[in-house]
Amino acid sequence: MKARVLVTLKNGVLDPQGKAIHHALEGLGFAGVNDVRAGKLIELDVDESVDDGAIEDMCRKLLANTVIENFRIERVA
Repeated sequence: MKARVLVTLKNGVLDPQGKAIHHALEGLGFAGVNDVRAGKLIELDVDESVDDGAIEDMCRKLLANTVIENFRIERVA
């Protein structure tokens, strides 16, 4: 079973990578992009016995910095 963990910066946290992407898009002539927030996607291949609580523990202890980041867990069939 696969699980995806989506990690994003919390609102109010500066995102220099997102700003750089936004600037590059403008430089390439893409108009209409108001803001960019960059995050990360982590795919885990876990046993069926691993529940969402265990994955949440992984996120809180290692995969996300919960002071400045939010995370969301998605199960993938």
